[in-house]
Amino acid sequence: MASEHTDLRWRLMEAGDLASINAMAEVIHPDFPEDDSVFRERMRLYGDGCFVLESPGGALHGYAVTHPWQLYAMPALNSLLVELPTHPSTYYLHDIALMPTARGSGAAARIVAVLAEQARREDLANMSLVSVNNSVGFWEKQGFKTENLPELEAKLKTYSEDARFMVRQLR
Repeated sequence: MASEHTDLRWRLMEAGDLASINAMAEVIHPDFPEDDSVFRERMRLYGDGCFVLESPGGALHGYAVTHPWQLYAMPALNSLLVELPTHPSTYYLHDIALMPTARGSGAAARIVAVLAEQARREDLANMSLVSVNNSVGFWEKQGFKTENLPELEAKLKTYSEDARFMVRQLR
């Protein structure tokens, strides 16, 4: 499946992509629904951190939503941020999601590398995320490490039982 999509390319998200992003999110994350307003707000607040994975014909096969944030203060699911922090302490990966057609193509690792460079341009020392759907192994391969902090347990359970908070140091 993925071998037919070696020509997939990441590009910045545009307003016209939102309907496709919502449709993909329903397929990829049925247990983690988020309103259209969440994607729209993230793109408005930090468009430089919002990407879509596109094939040459224009079909979308994934998306990434990221932004500067405060370490250990992951936003609640399906919530609006209102504004970004003035002095962020992490580059937060809100979501990197691939359709089944793109899995195994290397696209996820490619966007993580792009996002690491973005975080460095923002002069942030680390990236963080909440791993769900048993994806810890993938994130470990990308240099992330699980941080087991008791004060995060209750919030992580609002994501899922297998949710793990992970951090990758950039310097």
